[in-house]
Amino acid sequence: MRYATVVSPERPYDLVVFGATGFTGRLVAEYLAARPPLDPPLRWAVAGRDLAKLEALRKALGRKVGLIVADAGDPTSLARMAEVTRVVATTVGPYIRYGDAVVRACVDAGTDYADITGEPEFVDRTIVRYHDVAEAKGVRVVNCCGFDSVPHDLGAFYTVRQLPPSVPIRVEGFVRTRGGLSAGTWTSALDAFARTAQTRRARRARMDTQIPLRGERKVASTRPQLHYEPRLHGWLVPLPTIDSDVVLRSARIDPRYGPEFRYGHYLRVRRFSTLVAGAAAVGGVYLGARLAPTRALLRRAKGAGEGPSPEARARARFEVLFHGQGGGRTVRCRVAGGDPGYDETAKMLAESALCLARDRKRLPGPCGVVTPAAAMGDALLVRLQAAGLIFETLE
Repeated sequence: MRYATVVSPERPYDLVVFGATGFTGRLVAEYLAARPPLDPPLRWAVAGRDLAKLEALRKALGRKVGLIVADAGDPTSLARMAEVTRVVATTVGPYIRYGDAVVRACVDAGTDYADITGEPEFVDRTIVRYHDVAEAKGVRVVNCCGFDSVPHDLGAFYTVRQLPPSVPIRVEGFVRTRGGLSAGTWTSALDAFARTAQTRRARRARMDTQIPLRGERKVASTRPQLHYEPRLHGWLVPLPTIDSDVVLRSARIDPRYGPEFRYGHYLRVRRFSTLVAGAAAVGGVYLGARLAPTRALLRRAKGAGEGPSPEARARARFEVLFHGQGGGRTVRCRVAGGDPGYDETAKMLAESALCLARDRKRLPGPCGVVTPAAAMGDALLVRLQAAGLIFETLE
């Protein structure tokens, strides 16, 4: 395993927010601009295709930030962007369309990378294409630094730390959310529904290249099933999102998850009627996304750059409960925050980028295409708690 080297201090920026004029990218930029000053001061820039929009954003931020014109379809501009910074934090999606060129530019330049994707196909392809070369160059490529999958990945990591070391561990996560969708998230979901065959192929390719676990360690899913849980006063629905896979990848990398680690991931729903209505809605969108004409109609449901209003985001919440067992001990932990998809996602990506840029000597060490918990561990956990996200042990 290779370890990251310090990027040359001659680079003018600590981090660049790519896609800063989009809905979520702007939230990331606003979060960084409103954050208390760092010592030494943070050197950062916003990047996007349109210089006029970048200039307007800088004026609105009221901060002295750099401006970089870069386009996901222009490899030369991406190379220039990656070469002037320690970290690129990108919100430009769908990542299956626009992410690969950004990863390539960062790996080539020796620049750390963070995104907020929840797209399994993109992550699997990134692992296959770039893990070995990124590891050899001491670069961290960290996907899923937003609500997919920081609360679940760091929450499971936090839960494991409350249990005895070197024992078999079982953790289950139970998610509740309330929030809206932006146009970017909507488009990414439609693309994922339309590409199930490609997603399966990408997963098989990634599994074929996965390095076997050392020694007798075992990491696997609990094979979650739909059921009613009286202790949580609700129905538990297995969630086929990327979050469970991210947690299991962290466990494969980090031996602190024990000689045997199993994880189950659920959506928590109070009423069966809500479960049925939600399943019907998702099923309808899935079927519509499978056909090009209806997929095009669904895309028009949200215009580019649209997202929930500040008032709607202020009402949004998320909570993830974790039940962990190991070494004869049982723990219950909780991760919670505000608007999951946008305000808190912006915070998570910004703090992840700051962690990669400023906490290099405190990071666990593994490079390559790695998970948030594996790449940043306790250092990111400390940052997220200081930023207002709740990580607590209930019992």
